[in-house]
Amino acid sequence: MSLPSRPRRLLTPRGILAPLVAAVLSVVALPAQPAAAKSDFSARPFMGWSSWSVQSSTHQDYGQNWLNEANVRRAADAMAEHLAPAGYRNINMDAGWNADLEWNFHSDANGIPDPDPARFPNGMASLVDHIHDKGLNAGLYVAAGLEKEAYDRAVPILGTDCTTRDIAVQPLTPTNMWGGNWKIDYANPCAQAYIDSIADRFAAWGVDFVKVDGTTEDNVADIAAWSDAIDQTGRTMWLTASAWPVPRAIGDDLRPHANSVRVDTDVECYCETVSSWPNSVDDRWRDLPDWLSDVGPNYWPDLDSMPISNNTGQGIQDGIDDVERQSVMTFWSMASAPLYVGGDIALIDDAARSILTNPEVVAVNQAGVLPTRINGGTLQRWQKQLPDGSTVIAVYNLGGSASDITVDLAALGLDGARNVRDLAARADLGTADGTWTATAVPPHGSRIIQVTDAS
Repeated sequence: MSLPSRPRRLLTPRGILAPLVAAVLSVVALPAQPAAAKSDFSARPFMGWSSWSVQSSTHQDYGQNWLNEANVRRAADAMAEHLAPAGYRNINMDAGWNADLEWNFHSDANGIPDPDPARFPNGMASLVDHIHDKGLNAGLYVAAGLEKEAYDRAVPILGTDCTTRDIAVQPLTPTNMWGGNWKIDYANPCAQAYIDSIADRFAAWGVDFVKVDGTTEDNVADIAAWSDAIDQTGRTMWLTASAWPVPRAIGDDLRPHANSVRVDTDVECYCETVSSWPNSVDDRWRDLPDWLSDVGPNYWPDLDSMPISNNTGQGIQDGIDDVERQSVMTFWSMASAPLYVGGDIALIDDAARSILTNPEVVAVNQAGVLPTRINGGTLQRWQKQLPDGSTVIAVYNLGGSASDITVDLAALGLDGARNVRDLAARADLGTADGTWTATAVPPHGSRIIQVTDAS
């Protein structure tokens, strides 16, 4: 999105051994325990929903005021009913949960972000409990850097002799992609303690996912601090480094810390619909290839939310047709990008639900394997090998007229007769030998097939 603006404890034996251990510790400095690795999500990318698409819309019934307790509960209920059986779990609340409608951010007596009382009258723990009771996960948003409101109040940082004002770089230096926060001085140990205190609060609420937004070259230390902070809570949380997009230059630097990284611009059109093909769905085909050498298991390429929700009935519309929606689902799945939906899922239509919950396409995503682009241009061909040894091939027509797209199977090492199955249609197509052709692929359309040895 873009804005307008575990503590470790030494456990000593009980009884007569305790005084001995205490005496030893008084004269021997034990080595520090190494930090554990970031939360392990190497098996598969997450699936879920994000609130930002509806927050960004100019549709009269949506916009920034949509983000509130009632609507998030409604989204969780809809997710549990419509999409959770297919694997969708995350309910991720984006920017504004700790701000009023004028974007005035607020925090508690220790500078820890707290939910806006008008938006979330029953508090965050209560809402997260509701989400968990539905068998789902809860996610929250923060921006890279120190909120200016927390700096101005100079409040004490838990467990330290510092205040929030002490951890800002001086002279004050704006940071993150929109310069909305102050740059943090991580040479001061109180800075890590401050991020730890926020992560501890999130863990106490039961948060499962943290998005750190606005990540630039200046914010690698913020992502590293958040990774360490999550680790010390002892709670498994997904950490995503986000921007629109994250600069390609820091792709390698973020890999040890983040579970996913935003590799493309916002998918939203900032209009009355959720998105449109040119604004900016089609950018993904151009931009993902540049990141494929950096991303991988436990560092997944985040293509932003999928604009697949409803194109019929009341409420906000996707802005893309069913052909384009299937291409989105196919591309995100081939990329093993996190599958998370934008839009008002309480109003999800039957076509969207069918596309999103197709088990054969979802399985391509959840296999956790990155693709290879065979060729670029208007008529693109992509392939990936699944753990079972089969090959999945996707073709895309990014042009303005229907076209046949032929794939040279032999060139991919797929010699001889091969069984071909259309995964989107969930239908066997017979066999192919040497080549396979997707006929009359419509503009912005796609085909996704699984190829196996006919023998």
